[in-house]
Amino acid sequence: MRPAAVADTLGRPLRDLRISVTDRCNFRCTYCMPKDVFGHDYAFLPREQLLTFEEISRVVRAAARLGVEKIRLTGGEPLLRRDLDQLVRQLASIRGIHDLALTTNGALLARQAEALARAGLRRVTVSLDSLDDTVFAAMNDVSFPVDCVLEGIEAAAAAGLAPVKINMVVKRGINDGDVLAMAERFRGSGHLLRFIEYMDVGTTNGWRLHEVVAAHEIVQRISARWPLEPLEPNYPGEVASRYRYTDGSGEIGLIASVTQPFCQGCTRQRLSAEGKLHTCLFATTGHDIRTILRTGVDDDTLGNRLAEIWTQRRDRYSEQRTHATTRQQRIEMSYIGG
Repeated sequence: MRPAAVADTLGRPLRDLRISVTDRCNFRCTYCMPKDVFGHDYAFLPREQLLTFEEISRVVRAAARLGVEKIRLTGGEPLLRRDLDQLVRQLASIRGIHDLALTTNGALLARQAEALARAGLRRVTVSLDSLDDTVFAAMNDVSFPVDCVLEGIEAAAAAGLAPVKINMVVKRGINDGDVLAMAERFRGSGHLLRFIEYMDVGTTNGWRLHEVVAAHEIVQRISARWPLEPLEPNYPGEVASRYRYTDGSGEIGLIASVTQPFCQGCTRQRLSAEGKLHTCLFATTGHDIRTILRTGVDDDTLGNRLAEIWTQRRDRYSEQRTHATTRQQRIEMSYIGG
């Protein structure tokens, strides 16, 4: 029997849990982990502060009893977490979890895709912001080549993690000139390309509204070359607006948190690597779950705490962004997961 999902103060059910397994990353993307902040001397979380795989699994079991059906593993870069396939195997066996996915920069995907698929991973999303090595290197800021990410995408597809989703964060004046090239590369490939508006997650990426390329502008650019038509959402609360090519060459997605906020349908909760639960991507604070786990509470007490956090939720940052008068210190994306 499907559990009755708890609802927050705005009536939104809890369906999705995004779990950051590490705050470390091997990229220094300028919109997420700018090198001038996350330099060589940056103090990442020590291993003993990270949730263990058993602790993560316990949270997921409790969340599943509250209605969570979808789990996404994030970071940092999740493939830096040692033996990640063991965690995937544990989560894949939890009753009520129907979708287990992972978001990665793709750098280590080619060597790990098969093991992750065997362990029970169902889907993978790969971040790729340009096909031009110069542009991509400038954005990841570690001179990582595009071909290695493309190799990871193909390895994931070969392992059965298809269709692979490719996420492109579009920033005006940096990589917006690559929109059509990305669309052309993945049209008819069987993969799903999604364009993401540059967001003001955290407070270190220097976000400015004029650098946002609105989703409707991206659709216009692509449709002028390859006509598009809108599609209905796959399910209630889907964050990406869907469009398909009228010639049958597949579809694209647009995630428009800035210009078309979707707070009203948000069913996502986020668990950071060291066990803080956040009810919004743009959160300023979190709720300590690690201490609860490590003080020996029973499963009912843990579940009640998770339910309490969700039922008190009232976040709708993206809808309120234009009315904000102050810029609060928010949790960084590399810490909370995308």
